[in-house]
Amino acid sequence: MLGILAALGALLSWGFGDFSIQRATRAFGDVRTLIFIGLAGIIGLFPFVYDEIVPLLADRGRMLLLVVTGLVVFVAAILDFEALKQGKIAVIEPVLAFELPVAVALSTVFLSEQLTPMQLGLSAATFGGIVLSVTQHHSHLHYHHRLLEPGVILAMAGAIVMGGVNFLVGVSSQQTSPLMAIWFTNVIFTVLSLAYLVWRGDVYGLFRGVRQRPGPVIAVCVLDNLAWIFYAFAASLIPIAIATTISESYIALAVLLGLVINKEKLQKHQLAGVVIAVLAVILLSFTL
Repeated sequence: MLGILAALGALLSWGFGDFSIQRATRAFGDVRTLIFIGLAGIIGLFPFVYDEIVPLLADRGRMLLLVVTGLVVFVAAILDFEALKQGKIAVIEPVLAFELPVAVALSTVFLSEQLTPMQLGLSAATFGGIVLSVTQHHSHLHYHHRLLEPGVILAMAGAIVMGGVNFLVGVSSQQTSPLMAIWFTNVIFTVLSLAYLVWRGDVYGLFRGVRQRPGPVIAVCVLDNLAWIFYAFAASLIPIAIATTISESYIALAVLLGLVINKEKLQKHQLAGVVIAVLAVILLSFTL
Protein backbone atom coordinates (compact mmCIF):
# COMPACT_ATOMS: atom_id res chain seq x y z
CA MET A 1 0.00 0.00 0.00
CA LEU A 2 2.82 2.42 0.86
CA GLY A 3 4.44 1.74 -2.51
CA ILE A 4 1.23 2.61 -4.34
CA LEU A 5 0.82 5.82 -2.32
CA ALA A 6 4.43 6.80 -3.07
CA ALA A 7 3.92 6.20 -6.81
CA LEU A 8 0.75 8.32 -6.69
CA GLY A 9 2.75 11.00 -4.88
CA ALA A 10 5.27 10.98 -7.75
CA LEU A 11 2.38 11.19 -10.22
CA LEU A 12 0.94 14.28 -8.53
CA SER A 13 4.32 15.97 -8.02
CA TRP A 14 5.39 15.51 -11.64
CA GLY A 15 1.94 16.47 -12.90
CA PHE A 16 1.97 19.82 -11.13
CA GLY A 17 5.72 20.18 -11.63
CA ASP A 18 5.41 20.23 -15.42
CA PHE A 19 4.02 23.75 -15.27
CA SER A 20 6.87 24.89 -13.01
CA ILE A 21 9.49 23.28 -15.22
CA GLN A 22 8.10 25.03 -18.27
CA ARG A 23 8.16 28.42 -16.54
CA ALA A 24 11.63 27.89 -15.05
CA THR A 25 13.30 26.71 -18.26
CA ARG A 26 11.82 29.61 -20.22
CA ALA A 27 13.04 32.08 -17.60
CA PHE A 28 16.48 30.65 -16.77
CA GLY A 29 17.36 28.03 -19.40
CA ASP A 30 17.58 24.25 -19.29
CA VAL A 31 20.99 23.73 -17.67
CA ARG A 32 20.53 26.44 -15.04
CA THR A 33 17.15 24.94 -14.07
CA LEU A 34 18.78 21.50 -13.80
CA ILE A 35 21.43 22.98 -11.49
CA PHE A 36 18.79 24.64 -9.27
CA ILE A 37 16.98 21.30 -8.92
CA GLY A 38 20.22 19.50 -8.15
CA LEU A 39 21.45 22.00 -5.56
CA ALA A 40 18.07 21.96 -3.78
CA GLY A 41 18.17 18.17 -3.56
CA ILE A 42 21.79 18.09 -2.40
CA ILE A 43 21.25 20.63 0.38
CA GLY A 44 17.77 19.51 1.41
CA LEU A 45 18.54 15.78 1.61
CA PHE A 46 22.03 15.99 3.14
CA PRO A 47 20.83 15.87 6.80
CA PHE A 48 19.03 12.60 6.02
CA VAL A 49 21.88 10.82 4.19
CA TYR A 50 25.16 12.10 5.67
CA ASP A 51 25.62 8.97 7.80
CA GLU A 52 25.37 6.79 4.65
CA ILE A 53 28.08 8.62 2.71
CA VAL A 54 31.21 7.06 4.29
CA PRO A 55 29.95 3.44 4.08
CA LEU A 56 28.93 4.10 0.47
CA LEU A 57 32.39 5.38 -0.47
CA ALA A 58 33.82 2.05 0.70
CA ASP A 59 31.47 0.07 -1.53
CA ARG A 60 32.74 0.29 -5.10
CA GLY A 61 29.82 -1.64 -6.58
CA ARG A 62 27.11 0.63 -5.22
CA MET A 63 29.23 3.72 -5.91
CA LEU A 64 29.58 2.73 -9.56
CA LEU A 65 25.82 2.11 -9.80
CA LEU A 66 25.02 5.59 -8.46
CA VAL A 67 27.64 7.32 -10.63
CA VAL A 68 26.26 5.61 -13.76
CA THR A 69 22.72 6.57 -12.73
CA GLY A 70 23.74 10.23 -12.34
CA LEU A 71 25.45 10.21 -15.74
CA VAL A 72 22.38 8.69 -17.41
CA VAL A 73 20.11 11.27 -15.72
CA PHE A 74 22.25 14.07 -17.16
CA VAL A 75 22.26 12.60 -20.68
CA ALA A 76 18.49 11.99 -20.59
CA ALA A 77 17.79 15.55 -19.46
CA ILE A 78 19.94 17.07 -22.21
CA LEU A 79 18.34 14.89 -24.91
CA ASP A 80 14.79 15.67 -23.73
CA PHE A 81 15.45 19.41 -23.42
CA GLU A 82 17.08 19.61 -26.86
CA ALA A 83 14.27 17.61 -28.47
CA LEU A 84 11.66 19.94 -27.02
CA LYS A 85 13.73 22.95 -28.08
CA GLN A 86 13.95 21.79 -31.71
CA GLY A 87 10.53 20.24 -32.21
CA LYS A 88 6.85 20.83 -31.60
CA ILE A 89 5.57 19.79 -28.17
CA ALA A 90 2.52 18.15 -29.76
CA VAL A 91 4.82 15.90 -31.80
CA ILE A 92 7.62 15.33 -29.28
CA GLU A 93 5.71 14.48 -26.07
CA PRO A 94 4.02 11.32 -27.36
CA VAL A 95 7.46 10.08 -28.46
CA LEU A 96 8.92 10.79 -25.01
CA ALA A 97 6.15 8.65 -23.49
CA PHE A 98 7.98 5.59 -24.84
CA GLU A 99 10.16 5.68 -21.72
CA LEU A 100 7.38 3.71 -19.99
CA PRO A 101 7.64 0.47 -22.06
CA VAL A 102 11.44 0.80 -22.00
CA ALA A 103 11.50 0.86 -18.18
CA VAL A 104 9.01 -2.01 -17.97
CA ALA A 105 11.09 -4.09 -20.40
CA LEU A 106 14.35 -3.43 -18.53
CA SER A 107 12.88 -4.39 -15.15
CA THR A 108 11.34 -7.53 -16.63
CA VAL A 109 14.53 -8.66 -18.40
CA PHE A 110 17.22 -7.71 -15.89
CA LEU A 111 15.35 -8.03 -12.59
CA SER A 112 13.04 -10.85 -13.64
CA GLU A 113 10.05 -8.97 -12.29
CA GLN A 114 7.08 -11.24 -12.81
CA LEU A 115 4.02 -9.25 -13.85
CA THR A 116 0.75 -11.05 -14.31
CA PRO A 117 -0.95 -10.93 -17.73
CA MET A 118 -3.49 -8.50 -16.24
CA GLN A 119 -0.74 -6.20 -14.94
CA LEU A 120 1.02 -6.25 -18.32
CA GLY A 121 -2.26 -5.49 -20.06
CA LEU A 122 -3.02 -2.60 -17.73
CA SER A 123 0.52 -1.22 -18.20
CA ALA A 124 0.01 -1.34 -21.97
CA ALA A 125 -3.39 0.36 -21.60
CA THR A 126 -1.81 3.09 -19.46
CA PHE A 127 0.86 3.70 -22.10
CA GLY A 128 -1.75 3.83 -24.85
CA GLY A 129 -3.85 6.28 -22.85
CA ILE A 130 -0.84 8.51 -22.22
CA VAL A 131 0.06 8.62 -25.92
CA LEU A 132 -3.52 9.49 -26.87
CA SER A 133 -3.82 12.16 -24.17
CA VAL A 134 -0.75 14.12 -25.31
CA THR A 135 -1.38 13.75 -29.04
CA GLN A 136 -3.18 16.88 -30.19
CA HIS A 137 -3.98 15.64 -33.70
CA HIS A 138 -4.57 12.09 -34.89
CA SER A 139 -2.11 12.56 -37.76
CA HIS A 140 0.68 12.80 -35.17
CA LEU A 141 0.13 9.12 -34.42
CA HIS A 142 1.64 8.21 -37.80
CA TYR A 143 5.14 7.58 -36.48
CA HIS A 144 6.68 6.96 -39.90
CA HIS A 145 5.83 10.61 -40.68
CA ARG A 146 7.23 11.78 -37.32
CA LEU A 147 10.77 10.80 -38.31
CA LEU A 148 10.81 13.80 -40.65
CA GLU A 149 9.89 16.21 -37.84
CA PRO A 150 12.68 18.23 -36.13
CA GLY A 151 13.75 16.82 -32.78
CA VAL A 152 12.05 13.41 -33.14
CA ILE A 153 15.26 11.37 -33.37
CA LEU A 154 16.55 13.11 -30.23
CA ALA A 155 13.22 12.47 -28.51
CA MET A 156 13.40 8.77 -29.32
CA ALA A 157 16.92 8.60 -27.92
CA GLY A 158 15.78 10.58 -24.87
CA ALA A 159 12.85 8.22 -24.28
CA ILE A 160 15.14 5.19 -24.33
CA VAL A 161 17.64 6.82 -21.98
CA MET A 162 14.90 8.10 -19.63
CA GLY A 163 13.48 4.59 -19.45
CA GLY A 164 16.96 3.59 -18.31
CA VAL A 165 16.86 6.38 -15.71
CA ASN A 166 13.63 5.03 -14.22
CA PHE A 167 15.13 1.55 -14.09
CA LEU A 168 18.48 2.65 -12.61
CA VAL A 169 16.90 4.92 -9.99
CA GLY A 170 14.71 2.00 -8.94
CA VAL A 171 17.68 -0.37 -8.68
CA SER A 172 19.76 2.27 -6.85
CA SER A 173 16.95 2.79 -4.34
CA GLN A 174 16.86 -0.94 -3.68
CA GLN A 175 20.64 -1.27 -3.36
CA THR A 176 21.21 1.80 -1.16
CA SER A 177 18.23 3.81 0.08
CA PRO A 178 15.66 5.98 -1.75
CA LEU A 179 17.03 9.22 -0.29
CA MET A 180 20.67 8.33 -0.97
CA ALA A 181 19.84 7.34 -4.56
CA ILE A 182 18.30 10.75 -5.24
CA TRP A 183 20.94 12.72 -3.30
CA PHE A 184 23.90 11.08 -5.03
CA THR A 185 22.45 11.32 -8.54
CA ASN A 186 21.73 15.00 -7.85
CA VAL A 187 25.42 15.45 -7.00
CA ILE A 188 26.53 13.83 -10.26
CA PHE A 189 24.26 15.69 -12.67
CA THR A 190 24.78 18.99 -10.84
CA VAL A 191 28.57 18.68 -11.14
CA LEU A 192 28.24 17.84 -14.84
CA SER A 193 25.87 20.77 -15.41
CA LEU A 194 28.21 23.18 -13.61
CA ALA A 195 31.13 21.88 -15.67
CA TYR A 196 29.10 22.61 -18.81
CA LEU A 197 28.49 26.20 -17.69
CA VAL A 198 32.19 26.63 -16.85
CA TRP A 199 33.09 25.34 -20.32
CA ARG A 200 30.71 27.90 -21.86
CA GLY A 201 32.02 30.65 -19.58
CA ASP A 202 28.54 31.31 -18.18
CA VAL A 203 28.91 30.10 -14.60
CA TYR A 204 29.03 33.63 -13.18
CA GLY A 205 25.49 34.27 -14.43
CA LEU A 206 24.08 31.18 -12.73
CA PHE A 207 21.80 33.01 -10.29
CA ARG A 208 21.10 35.98 -12.53
CA GLY A 209 17.43 36.95 -12.33
CA VAL A 210 16.52 34.49 -9.56
CA ARG A 211 15.87 37.25 -7.01
CA GLN A 212 13.41 38.91 -9.38
CA ARG A 213 11.60 35.63 -10.19
CA PRO A 214 12.02 33.22 -7.26
CA GLY A 215 8.60 31.58 -7.67
CA PRO A 216 9.36 29.28 -10.64
CA VAL A 217 12.71 28.25 -9.12
CA ILE A 218 11.23 27.35 -5.72
CA ALA A 219 8.33 25.46 -7.27
CA VAL A 220 10.43 23.41 -9.68
CA CYS A 221 13.04 22.58 -7.01
CA VAL A 222 10.44 21.37 -4.51
CA LEU A 223 8.18 19.49 -6.92
CA ASP A 224 10.83 17.78 -9.05
CA ASN A 225 12.86 16.57 -6.07
CA LEU A 226 9.69 15.48 -4.28
CA ALA A 227 8.59 13.52 -7.36
CA TRP A 228 11.88 11.63 -7.61
CA ILE A 229 11.89 10.91 -3.86
CA PHE A 230 8.36 9.51 -4.08
CA TYR A 231 9.34 7.45 -7.12
CA ALA A 232 12.47 6.09 -5.42
CA PHE A 233 10.45 5.01 -2.38
CA ALA A 234 7.81 3.41 -4.63
CA ALA A 235 10.45 1.49 -6.63
CA SER A 236 11.97 0.16 -3.41
CA LEU A 237 8.61 -1.20 -2.22
CA ILE A 238 6.81 -2.44 -5.35
CA PRO A 239 8.02 -3.71 -8.76
CA ILE A 240 9.81 -1.00 -10.75
CA ALA A 241 7.60 -1.72 -13.76
CA ILE A 242 4.44 -0.94 -11.78
CA ALA A 243 5.94 2.06 -9.98
CA THR A 244 6.96 3.50 -13.36
CA THR A 245 3.55 2.82 -14.92
CA ILE A 246 1.67 4.57 -12.13
CA SER A 247 3.99 7.56 -11.79
CA GLU A 248 4.36 8.01 -15.57
CA SER A 249 0.65 8.76 -15.74
CA TYR A 250 1.53 12.27 -14.57
CA ILE A 251 1.54 13.09 -18.29
CA ALA A 252 -2.20 12.48 -18.47
CA LEU A 253 -2.64 14.53 -15.28
CA ALA A 254 -0.70 17.41 -16.87
CA VAL A 255 -3.13 17.31 -19.79
CA LEU A 256 -6.06 17.61 -17.38
CA LEU A 257 -4.36 20.48 -15.56
CA GLY A 258 -3.86 22.24 -18.88
CA LEU A 259 -7.57 21.87 -19.49
CA VAL A 260 -8.51 23.30 -16.08
CA ILE A 261 -5.80 25.91 -15.51
CA ASN A 262 -5.02 27.06 -19.05
CA LYS A 263 -8.56 26.57 -20.38
CA GLU A 264 -7.22 24.35 -23.13
CA LYS A 265 -9.60 22.39 -25.34
CA LEU A 266 -9.11 18.64 -25.64
CA GLN A 267 -9.88 16.57 -28.70
CA LYS A 268 -12.15 13.57 -28.16
CA HIS A 269 -9.28 11.10 -28.51
CA GLN A 270 -7.26 13.05 -25.91
CA LEU A 271 -10.09 12.91 -23.40
CA ALA A 272 -10.48 9.18 -24.10
CA GLY A 273 -6.74 8.76 -23.50
CA VAL A 274 -6.91 10.50 -20.12
CA VAL A 275 -9.84 8.31 -19.06
CA ILE A 276 -8.08 5.12 -20.22
CA ALA A 277 -4.82 6.01 -18.43
CA VAL A 278 -6.54 6.97 -15.16
CA LEU A 279 -8.76 3.88 -15.09
CA ALA A 280 -5.85 1.59 -15.95
CA VAL A 281 -3.72 3.04 -13.14
CA ILE A 282 -6.55 2.65 -10.62
CA LEU A 283 -7.10 -0.98 -11.64
CA LEU A 284 -3.36 -1.64 -11.63
CA SER A 285 -3.14 -0.36 -8.05
CA PHE A 286 -5.72 -2.93 -6.96
CA THR A 287 -3.68 -5.83 -8.43
CA LEU A 288 -0.98 -5.47 -5.76
